[in-house]
Amino acid sequence: MTSSTPLVEIFCDGACRGNPGPGGWGAVLESGDHKKEINGYKPRTTNNEMELTAAIESLNSLKRPSRVILCSDSNYVIQGMTSWIHSWIKNNWRTAARKPVKNQQLWMALSAAAAPHQVDWVWVKGHAGHPQNERADGLANEALDAAGK
Repeated sequence: MTSSTPLVEIFCDGACRGNPGPGGWGAVLESGDHKKEINGYKPRTTNNEMELTAAIESLNSLKRPSRVILCSDSNYVIQGMTSWIHSWIKNNWRTAARKPVKNQQLWMALSAAAAPHQVDWVWVKGHAGHPQNERADGLANEALDAAGK
């Protein structure tokens, strides 16, 4: 990455009404003066699947390799990408207890989506008044509302 590589801040969140149940995800992407909001819905899913999907869709929406600060209130996503995934890959997608990794396909998709970018994974406290995190949560819930769920 060079100094001309764009810096993109991503704030993403997932929501689920029931776990499992209908789910939504949302994200706010900011780069300089540019701001983009995206969201989506899945009829039957889990909260962790929606948290992962928010990060995947956010990274996949970037048009070129970027320096990314990806903020999530999901310890599952942040710990997974900064710590656990290395062992999972080394252990052929098995946990330390030798059980299959839950959401393996989504973790693989997130790893692939992150690959072209230089990503800093940052945890932010959820529902604590952080404007972009609150907006990402709102977008996830708007996707659920739009689906009538």
